[in-house]
Amino acid sequence: MIDKKVVQNLVEEWLKDNDYFLVDVSVSADDKIVVEIDHADGVWIDDCVELSKFIEDHLNRDEEDYELEVGSAGLGQPFKVPQQYINHVGDDVEVLSPEGKKVKGVLKSVNEPEFTVTTIQKVKNEGDKRPHNEEIDLSFNMNEVKYVKYLLKV
Repeated sequence: MIDKKVVQNLVEEWLKDNDYFLVDVSVSADDKIVVEIDHADGVWIDDCVELSKFIEDHLNRDEEDYELEVGSAGLGQPFKVPQQYINHVGDDVEVLSPEGKKVKGVLKSVNEPEFTVTTIQKVKNEGDKRPHNEEIDLSFNMNEVKYVKYLLKV
C-alpha cells in the first residue's frame, strides 16, 4: 500500500514553487490516491496535470499499482484547511454550528482558529413596534463547527 505521507511530501515539494496550497490527500486501501489543492484565484487544469505528472514521476509503478486523481477542492464543498477561510473573507458562506443550526452570512474575518460571520437578523429593541433587520457578528471556532462552505451566487 502506498504511504499517504510519501504522497503528501511529494505534493508539498511541488507546492513550494507554486501559489497553491494543499487541502487534502487520501489513499484508499486499493491504492486510489486523491489529491485536492486550491488557490486564491481558482485551480487550473494545466496545474493539476503538472502535479499529477510530478507525483507519477516520483512513484514507482513497478512496485505499486495505483490510481491517481488530482483536482481542486471544489466550490460549495466544506472548507478543510484555514487557508480556504482566509481566501473567502468577504464572501457569502454557510456555517453549520456545533448545535446543528445553519447560519448564512458574509465571512468577515479569520483569526485562526476563530472566524467571524456577519449575518442579518431581525431584532426588536425595547420600545420598538416592529422588528428591524440588523447586522450581527457571530464568532465560531473552526474546530467546533460541523462545516463551513462557500455559497455560490446565482
